[in-house]
Amino acid sequence: MLVFEIVKENGGLVSDHAVVNEESLDRIGDWRHHPKEAVLLKNMKGETIMSRTEERRLCVGVDLHKTQFTVCAINEDGEILLKEVCPTSKDGYEEFIRKMHDREEEGYSIELAVESTGNARFFKNRMETEGFMVMVINTNKFKVITMSTKKTDANDAATLAYYLMKKMLPEAHLCDQSSEELRRMLKTRTILVQATVKIKNQIHGMMLGYGIETKSAQFQSKKKRQELMNDLADHEYSAYTASSLEVTLNILDDLESQIKKIEKQIAEMIRENRQVELLKTIPGVGDINAATIAAYTSNLDRFEGDFKRFAAYVGIVPGVHNSNEAIHLGRITKHGPQELRTAFVQVALGMIRLTKQTSDWYLIKDYHRKKEDKGSGRAIIALSRKVARVVFAMLMKGEEFRPELMNRKPKIQRTA
Repeated sequence: MLVFEIVKENGGLVSDHAVVNEESLDRIGDWRHHPKEAVLLKNMKGETIMSRTEERRLCVGVDLHKTQFTVCAINEDGEILLKEVCPTSKDGYEEFIRKMHDREEEGYSIELAVESTGNARFFKNRMETEGFMVMVINTNKFKVITMSTKKTDANDAATLAYYLMKKMLPEAHLCDQSSEELRRMLKTRTILVQATVKIKNQIHGMMLGYGIETKSAQFQSKKKRQELMNDLADHEYSAYTASSLEVTLNILDDLESQIKKIEKQIAEMIRENRQVELLKTIPGVGDINAATIAAYTSNLDRFEGDFKRFAAYVGIVPGVHNSNEAIHLGRITKHGPQELRTAFVQVALGMIRLTKQTSDWYLIKDYHRKKEDKGSGRAIIALSRKVARVVFAMLMKGEEFRPELMNRKPKIQRTA
């Protein structure tokens, strides 16, 4: 361990003693120099060991859109050094990057702020490869821009730069690339499933118009779908109706084929996922729910073992309105990802259905008591929150589900 004095060039003492680890000396090199703010590093004998420059901050607000992005760069004195519009093309990015490197040569440390949009991840990755620090802003917690009466791209970029300089911007968490790809696959499957439901409802309505009552089980195989066509033949119908039904059934076949293809790809993506393996030890949890929970909980360390923070992220905590001595708890906030909340609700419903395995669990007993008192809807949400707590503890500890713990109500402690 080496002990140094750090003094400015004019002789003013910055620190009586600066303790520097020898291993960190390799990282101290490559400091840019600026005549106004140079700093000397001296040892206790007064010998100059090295010097560095106190890099000045250049905060750049970026209002990012599909075809262009507007930038505003402000230095620590509040001067606007750059204000322009760049296309979101290869040439546009390269020209902007060149200008930022030019500013680095002048002794500036580049910091970028961009709102969370569809192409924010690409922008962040592109800029970070150039060595720039990029902060993606949580727009749900930063309403200054959306509430502004002067809503222009230039003003939005300047606002981001100003608040970045003041270090007052709320940062959004971006998941890793593999989790992002898994989320997209799951969303694609959800879209296809929703389309399938709409098609089936259309067929139900079409058949009901001819006095034929249908059930969902009649759409499960090609044989049963052909029986629908035969039932329609026994009633008075036009050729157009038969043609419409045939086309609709063919669309349904295609959708279900694509869903199976997507589910196969999801299964490949989660094959060696440890979180998914742990989650599937919970009774009633299959590949899709396990994959959904894993995709949105890939980095639990950021919650620092605090379940309340995790529950707030999921959006299954009640909103609080506190004025004077009155405290009102409202509906759940729903601030987090809807897919994750839905997965927890589906896991809860699965536990309710598996009565042979779960009837003695304290979770299910609490659910039935709350159902009688508050109704089914609130009881399911309360059960989902308890399921989320169990899942949080499992993933934080890396442990499988333990059914024996469900027979008694444990004292929940903060997870380290």
